[in-house]
Amino acid sequence: MNTRKNSASHVRAPKKPKNGLMFEGPDWDFTLIDRIFDECGKIAIGEMGLDPYRSQIEVITSEQMLDAYASTGMPLFYHHWSFGKHYAYNEAMYRKGYQGLAYEIVINSDPCVCYIMEENSATMQTLVIAHAAFGHSHFFKNNYVFQQWTDADGIMDYLSFAKSYIARCEDRYGQAAVERVIDAAHALQSHGIHRYPRKRKLNLRMEQEREKVRREHGEALFNDLWRTVPEGAKAKKKKDPNIARQRALLGLPEENILYFLEKTAPRMAPWQREILRIVRLIAQYFYPQRQTKMMNEGCATYSHHRIMTRLHEKGLISDGSFLEFLHSHSSVVMQPGYSDPRFNGINPYALGFAMCEDIERICTNPTHEDLEVFPDIAGKGNHFDVLRDVWANFRDESFVLQYLSPHLIRKLGLFHIVDDAEEKSIVVSAIHNERGYARVRKALSRQYDVARADADIQVTDVDLDGDRRLHLKHFVVDGVLLDDDDTWRVLRHLSNLWGYPIVLQEVEGDLVLEEYDIEPDEPFM
Repeated sequence: MNTRKNSASHVRAPKKPKNGLMFEGPDWDFTLIDRIFDECGKIAIGEMGLDPYRSQIEVITSEQMLDAYASTGMPLFYHHWSFGKHYAYNEAMYRKGYQGLAYEIVINSDPCVCYIMEENSATMQTLVIAHAAFGHSHFFKNNYVFQQWTDADGIMDYLSFAKSYIARCEDRYGQAAVERVIDAAHALQSHGIHRYPRKRKLNLRMEQEREKVRREHGEALFNDLWRTVPEGAKAKKKKDPNIARQRALLGLPEENILYFLEKTAPRMAPWQREILRIVRLIAQYFYPQRQTKMMNEGCATYSHHRIMTRLHEKGLISDGSFLEFLHSHSSVVMQPGYSDPRFNGINPYALGFAMCEDIERICTNPTHEDLEVFPDIAGKGNHFDVLRDVWANFRDESFVLQYLSPHLIRKLGLFHIVDDAEEKSIVVSAIHNERGYARVRKALSRQYDVARADADIQVTDVDLDGDRRLHLKHFVVDGVLLDDDDTWRVLRHLSNLWGYPIVLQEVEGDLVLEEYDIEPDEPFM
């Protein structure tokens, strides 16, 4: 472990503990943090079999935590006005007492960077180290989604490259011009994701070196694709024998809109394409976290609960410290009822922790129902082996579909409710019976399917021998259309990046439900 002091002016040396305790009272110093880390590691690695990254623990102030909030938790990030806006909002809410701050932030990198607040007590420092440096770190390193999509070794170097590259662009082309490109890229970043793994795993360490190669290849591709000047809409179109080849170069249909623009937009400069790539790769880095939010928090919360309980059993933390931990833990995993003013859907900490505990119960003390529903794991005994396998090989929707037990459905009081806007009443479509459990699992798992939650918008065609109009389709699911105002604003950014008109159709089957047609107002040159 590498413990680094950023700013911890109020830290005082703790009192000398008695009876083998690691600490007494809230005070801590960096020597104590080292011992806490070591003792947590003995339980996490030695008893639970966790396999985390190396850890780099950073002690930060509340101001630094607010700054980390603004830049999505990253220690290095390029400059953009939106980050300052987020900082000002969070700071105002924090100062007025409307919101608190996280006890920690953890970054999926190697070494795994864990920010801990200097205001935390010694007990809370123990909790967040167990939660982040072991629970989250193990999940980041071992879950297959992160292994497919992220490069933990290279993310810090790539962020450094991205920050310096955009700063150089600002010096050369002006801050306003660069911000305009980033604004457009941010508007489209949720549609800058590859949803399925490519054959070659991304190596972020090589991105800076490959920039020149990409630029030279891109220029050759653009020259081949866009060597003709578009004709007016009324001009007579001549058949070009190379149209089929050009269309093949476009690789349509394409769901990753930023990738498509980066590779084929006819009017963008190389530096603008590189900024699109930077925003796209960072959005891709965060995609696994969206797919595994509930599982990731469940793994970390279960890990810290186990580690803190074992520290208490081993006499390393006092009864008072353990009660302080339980108070914080209970607040984190509390699930407000549907009529509670605090209700905001299912708490990912609550469901993730409950499912991990339930798997432990099924492995160690199964019921007859468990033996029928989960014959592969019921009564297996070593629940740590099962949990490590689950944490490695599932994501949220498949985790719920596979391991949400009837026992837990009853305990949490889960039902499937159908609220159809065209009907006068709400229908309870699944209750607590054999068929109902299956329907509840299926319905809940669909809520965690990120691919289903995000609008399925694809580039489907380009008018290559006409006005280069770009055609997109939104494949509507369950009749849910795009928000009209947001769609016009995002399409304005898209048309400016493309440089020519944009047509977006919202379709359900063969039926066109809505159509947008927009011209660029300030195309990028």
